[in-house]
Amino acid sequence: MRFLFYLLTSFCLLFAAPLSAAERPPRNVVLLIADDLGFQLGCYGDKRIRTPHLDALAKNGVRFTHAFAAVSSCSPSRATLFTGLHTHANGQYGLAHGVHNFYSFTKVRSLPGLLKANGYRTGIVGKIHVLPQSVYPFDVQMVKDIGGNRGVAAMGEQARQFIRDSGDKPFALVVGFSDPHRSAKGFGNENKYRGVEEVVYDPQKVTLPHFLSDKTEVRGEWAEYYQSISRLDRGVGFVLDALKETKRADDTLVIFLSDNGPPFPGAKTTLYEAGVHLPLIVSSPAQKRRGGVNRAMVSWIDVLPTILDWTGTKAPPEVKGRSVLPILDEESPKGWDEVFASHQFHEVTMYYPMRAIRTREHKYIRNIAYKLDYPIAQDIYDSKTWQEILRRGDKTMGERSVESFVHRPMEELYDLERDPHELKNLAADPAHRDTLDNLRARLKRWQTETRDPWLVKYRHE
Repeated sequence: MRFLFYLLTSFCLLFAAPLSAAERPPRNVVLLIADDLGFQLGCYGDKRIRTPHLDALAKNGVRFTHAFAAVSSCSPSRATLFTGLHTHANGQYGLAHGVHNFYSFTKVRSLPGLLKANGYRTGIVGKIHVLPQSVYPFDVQMVKDIGGNRGVAAMGEQARQFIRDSGDKPFALVVGFSDPHRSAKGFGNENKYRGVEEVVYDPQKVTLPHFLSDKTEVRGEWAEYYQSISRLDRGVGFVLDALKETKRADDTLVIFLSDNGPPFPGAKTTLYEAGVHLPLIVSSPAQKRRGGVNRAMVSWIDVLPTILDWTGTKAPPEVKGRSVLPILDEESPKGWDEVFASHQFHEVTMYYPMRAIRTREHKYIRNIAYKLDYPIAQDIYDSKTWQEILRRGDKTMGERSVESFVHRPMEELYDLERDPHELKNLAADPAHRDTLDNLRARLKRWQTETRDPWLVKYRHE
């Protein structure tokens, strides 16, 4: 009889209907997106920057050392986060706002729609920057405009109100900060923001990256960039405080990342490391190891699968990314050793399609329109940093020559172990032909699997 009882019980559990989101224990989500942030955080080793709230989040979660944007441009990157698809698969080829007017494919399914169908209440505070709204149907949109804002105290209050208004319903909230994006006037530091004590930096004491020259104007802009990062950090603190005050911190998955690299020449809009190798912090109530480091190579197309996994939501078959939740407690998980990236536009005037594969040891970049000059984003072009390069006629910017930055070859191959700053292109070196052939083949295979329209260009080379 006892055996029969266990048999019947197991049978019932096996075929029982899955619990709806409302019936399961709460599994909420907060996705925090920085705008144009690199590794300039205390928890990533920058000793000059002050980012106590993000440092605390890293101590309570997992800090990924090898996380990569799938594209280094604002709207396209957000679309990869929300759809789990690369830019050439989701259609968000460039910026959504203004004359650029790029839209995702209407057939694409994204985070808010998928979670809404599973009983979740979805909301976004701050920067949306993707279109059309029918593809990204957030229940609540708390934004100043499509570009978002820098009033991080107000954003924290909006986050708190959204969480409270969700009541017992599971929620997913995206907070899109505008910091540390460069605006027409700089980094927004000329304004006074309620509830924010600004952190001002001495230009002579900031730490410059390898891709920028040590010039007075560069130090001045980098100090302004630092100040904007500290304001972002305070904004993250406001949102985390809202989770604690509403008693939802213990049932909420928190993910922090940046959409692309810093808004300086050599970083943002490029597929070089400074443009796509970015911070990722994940804090899960279910993880066992706190304050750890994870060396898995993770792509932004893995973010949606991670959120769907946490919420018990089925992923569309076209989504190829993977959830990172099963590997959070590991330091060096196996099978996470390559990522891919694509790029078409930033602004509508900036056509420069690129494809890349990045492994532990190498990066291969295919510049599909290599005969064109590499285009400079408007905010970077207008910066003092770039304008002074043009005025002086500088031959170098940081460790890279201006000529090699503006005029790219068809193929670029870098040994990242010996050349982490990607300065010596090995594509034409016979000694590295086997590596080139291998990565070229793997990239083409990925393009075929993702139905890349730009693959046809290879037939004309």
